[in-house]
Amino acid sequence: MPDNSPRLVLPFIQPSQAQKHVTHNEAILKLDTLVQLTVEAFGATTPPALPQDGEAHALGASATGAWAGQDDMIAVYNENSWTFIAPQDGWQAWGKAQGKQQIFVGGSWIVPAIDLQNVGGVGINATSDATNRLSVSSDATLLNHDGDDHQLKINKAVTGDTASLMFQTGWSGRAEMGTTGDDDFHIKVSDDGSSFQDALTLRSDTGTTEAKCLQSGKITIGSDSVGLIDTPSAGGFVLLTIVDDDFPLANHSCILVYDTGSSLDLSSMVVGSKIENHGSTVLDGTISSVNRTGLAVKTGQLQIENRMNTSRVYSYTFLGGL
Repeated sequence: MPDNSPRLVLPFIQPSQAQKHVTHNEAILKLDTLVQLTVEAFGATTPPALPQDGEAHALGASATGAWAGQDDMIAVYNENSWTFIAPQDGWQAWGKAQGKQQIFVGGSWIVPAIDLQNVGGVGINATSDATNRLSVSSDATLLNHDGDDHQLKINKAVTGDTASLMFQTGWSGRAEMGTTGDDDFHIKVSDDGSSFQDALTLRSDTGTTEAKCLQSGKITIGSDSVGLIDTPSAGGFVLLTIVDDDFPLANHSCILVYDTGSSLDLSSMVVGSKIENHGSTVLDGTISSVNRTGLAVKTGQLQIENRMNTSRVYSYTFLGGL
């Protein structure tokens, strides 16, 4: 029969052994140290002046005094003497000084790596939940580059879903920006957290801007054809010009006041010599004079008639309205 156990090297009581209690107690003291192993510190090198019974230390390199020559051992103090135990790979211990659990691997005590792949949730100074899988309570959050660029990506499944940033007051929404319900970029605001208004929209198909008091864009209209633009409100200002390599073309530019609501009207303020105001006439591509641009209103729309004998690009901006 061997003298010690194979893993923890606990002494066995031998047949016909005298004072069996000595061997038994030695094994109990060793188990008392190693079960739920706690050490005063990792990497200790100097024995304390007044050690207490049961006190354990995980020794580092170049240990001194009573620990000399016992580098990397576990030193345990009992009954006025130090006992040294060789740790084995996989042993874990709590270090009081470091306030951390460490594991013995390859001859050293190390902080075990944390596997963060596919965790159910992460709370940083906060508690995550099934909806907010990542929850952070902090004065600020820094997302830094790792040498070059840095992107924050918010992905949604299909066009009709929402990918956005929500800004809240007391957990009630007050502003939102993102692709909400379509692929246009919206900036929305709310005063109650339930009803939101589009303050600004950037169209994904045209790149044009739409706002409650400002809407800009471009429209291409073929020769002797009429283009229709939805007005952002029933009334306001509209600025129009032709986009050309020789821009600006003052004679094809204008500022007008429109009403596309219940009282159709188009009033000229500043109008170039090649702009014709046709009020509320229905334009069909032949109403305006040749080499002219005609304008008129209809319910909810501005009509632009191109009689320039070639396709033209018009730039428009609406101001005012609700």
